[in-house]
Formats: sequence, C-alpha cells, structure tokens
Amino acid sequence: MAGIFYGIGTGPGDPELMTIKAIRTIRESDVIALPVSDITKVETPVLYEKGKWEKDMLQNCMAYQIAVQNVPEINEKAILLCPMPMCKEKSKLKFLHDSCAKAVAKLLEKGQKVSYLTLGDPTVYSTYLYLDKRIRAMGYKVTIINGIPSFCASAARLGIGLVENKESLHIIPSSYGVEEEIQLSGTKVLMKAGKKMAQVKQNVLQDDQKFYMVENCGMQTEKIYTNIKDVPEQASYYSLMILKEEK
Repeated sequence: MAGIFYGIGTGPGDPELMTIKAIRTIRESDVIALPVSDITKVETPVLYEKGKWEKDMLQNCMAYQIAVQNVPEINEKAILLCPMPMCKEKSKLKFLHDSCAKAVAKLLEKGQKVSYLTLGDPTVYSTYLYLDKRIRAMGYKVTIINGIPSFCASAARLGIGLVENKESLHIIPSSYGVEEEIQLSGTKVLMKAGKKMAQVKQNVLQDDQKFYMVENCGMQTEKIYTNIKDVPEQASYYSLMILKEEK
C-alpha cells in the first residue's frame, strides 16, 4: 500500500502556535521533507537516512527550526531536502518541482509517510502547493494540515482586527507590485515585501491609510512598526504589512 503525503503548516514562528495535529503527524512520519531556498547547496532533491545529516545544515530552514522545538525526535528521522529557490524562471522551477515530486513519489511507493513542513499555512503562498498538485495527479493520497497564517498571527500581535462587518480582506504578494492593489477597499495584507521593500515603501508613503508591519512574527528577531518611514529598506523576507482604511 502506498504511503501518504502530508503538507504541514508549522505556523508563523512561535513554536507554541503549532497545532497538536501537526506535532502528532510529524511524530508519526517516516520522512520529513523540507524546502531549501539556496540551490547552491542543494541543486536536486537529496534524501538523508535516519539521523545521517548535520543539524547545522538546516539552520536557515524556519519550518524545521520551529518544528524541532516541539518534536525533537525529528532529528532521528530521514530528511528529504527539496530545492525551492526564490526565483521566477519558469523552466528551472518546473524542473525542480517535478524532481521533488518524483523523489516524494518514490518514498510513497515504499509505503512511507512523508511530511513536507512549511512556515505559516500550506495553502497560502507555500512552496508545498507545487508538490501537492503533482503528487495528487500521480494518484497518491495527500492530506493538508493547516497552520496559523502569518497575517492572522501578526494582527493578533498588533492587537487589531483584520476585518469587520462588510469589510473585505485582500492578501497581496508584494513582490509583484502593489500600486493598484493598495487602493482596493477594505484591509490589505502585503506579504513577501522584503526584497521589494524600497518600492513598496514608496507606494505606501503616497497613501494615507493606517499602516502596520510585523517583521519575523513570533520569532526572536520580531519587530513591529506603525510608521512606514521607520521601516528599513533591507527588512527581512518575512515582513508583513497591514493597511487599513481610516475610520
């Protein structure tokens, strides 16, 4: 019998925000799949047998860093490193996503449970989704285990509501431009603003909406901003802005 592929959200950064279901599933898994953004270190999917890998090789994988605090036995499991670079070169991405899906499929054919860990929630701008559609198309069983999304955690940290009554909520990927989107009615959440911070700041400065930003929500390096002028142009990739219309 073929195994099961799980997409598990580890939450925004605070290990206490991981769900009980996520923790249990990781404990029951045979292999933990992890995204690696730096393809100079991992050019193709790499499988390490149980315990035969160095912990420091995952120091930049936030999903692992969160999960291991709740499931230390993850260090004794087999690890599948999946190259997931932050680029827009479609041919390269397709090759890597296909390769990772095939690597997962080989494990599923052996009847193993494979859990792919992702920061936040697997259904929101997650690299997991590239594998989900491929694994499902191959006919394997796939299960998504939700995590607390960063915009909900950030709003809670700020002590604000995201939307009320008839207000709309817009989730916007800042790396593709925000000029028109920030004019939408309702609350705007700008995600992935890090690398485009200078441009995003320029757009937001020309706007008169209430501004909030949480950088590295729930992590030790967390910072909160309520004035766009105070935001550094070299902010972290995990920077999330919230724009609300003045009432």
